[in-house]
Amino acid sequence: MPGSMVSGEAGVTDEERPGPLLVTEDEQLLDDLVRLCAAAGVVPQSRPDLPPRGAWPQAPLVVIGEDCAARLRGAGRRDGVVLAARDADRAEVWRLAVDLGAERVITLPEGERWLADRIADAVEGTGPAALTIGVLGGRGGAGASTLACALAVTAARKGLRTMLVDADPLGGGLDVLLGCEREEGLRWPAFRESRGRVASGALAGSLPRAHSLRVLSWDRGAEVAIPPAAMRAVLAAARRRGGVVVVDLPRRVDEAVAEALDQVDLGLLVVPAELRAVAAARRVVAGTAGVPRDLRAVVRGVPGAAPALGDEEIAALVDLPLLGELPWDPEPVDGTARGVPPGARARGPLARFCAAFWERALPEAGRAPGQVRDAGRDGDE
Repeated sequence: MPGSMVSGEAGVTDEERPGPLLVTEDEQLLDDLVRLCAAAGVVPQSRPDLPPRGAWPQAPLVVIGEDCAARLRGAGRRDGVVLAARDADRAEVWRLAVDLGAERVITLPEGERWLADRIADAVEGTGPAALTIGVLGGRGGAGASTLACALAVTAARKGLRTMLVDADPLGGGLDVLLGCEREEGLRWPAFRESRGRVASGALAGSLPRAHSLRVLSWDRGAEVAIPPAAMRAVLAAARRRGGVVVVDLPRRVDEAVAEALDQVDLGLLVVPAELRAVAAARRVVAGTAGVPRDLRAVVRGVPGAAPALGDEEIAALVDLPLLGELPWDPEPVDGTARGVPPGARARGPLARFCAAFWERALPEAGRAPGQVRDAGRDGDE
């Protein structure tokens, strides 16, 4: 077992939250517990003896092997104690669990999935899930990716913990739009085999960072498909991180996109103010099959003559409530060529639209900015 995986000391810095406390002399059990901690993206503390006074109350979770349970009877009651036993059916095991105030008795490997989730919950916390916004284009070139980037940039500028997820493999890459395509970090192909529970902190820490937000995009390879299970696992991890998640979605809904839509709190359909876009947007709406339940139209202005249809009329034609009008703004196109991402020009029409959106969306979702504001550094963990 690598020495770097387990810390024998209870002390931590102010910026680090301690990992689970593992108390066992059973090497096989310890190996199994360390493996589960690694899967949750945390480094445990290991103490085969009576833990120091500070470690016992400060650890977010304590997992005690049956071999060490009797000697810990006098350690003091606390929440978050799990007893790991080879045979959970013996009366002596349950007496030990009662004496320790254990919340659960588990055996491995039968209890692995529950324990992995419990470790992740203990370390990550169980705060409110991120407000998740999905953005779709009513037609090709509608500006959905531009709006998704601008929403993420303006949310991060407000101090909100923000993650931008590129769920459109054929969109060219949001990292390019943000100007961070050369930043180190993982892209979607690295998460193809993700299943079950992905550690939210480990996910965020592995992604490229730009403009105070984390972005999950595509590499320049030929891989253009993500299994539905991977989409479900990764987005669930992003949501558990809290704050705000913005997802750029393709217009065609396959199984993976359906998984993403299922985790979206509010969907925005960008419809350019023109007849062809309205006709295309109606098909996009039909393809979503009512998921997400809250899908609203954003009518985007087009350059040139005044549109033949008004905003309310366009929203009615696509059978969606109108969220608002996004005026035509050439700045994102020009700015991207100069390395300035959409929404970065705070006084531009796009940034003003996004700022007004967050001022309204956060209270409507029951999240005041202070409730989702990251307490860490510059929007990250």
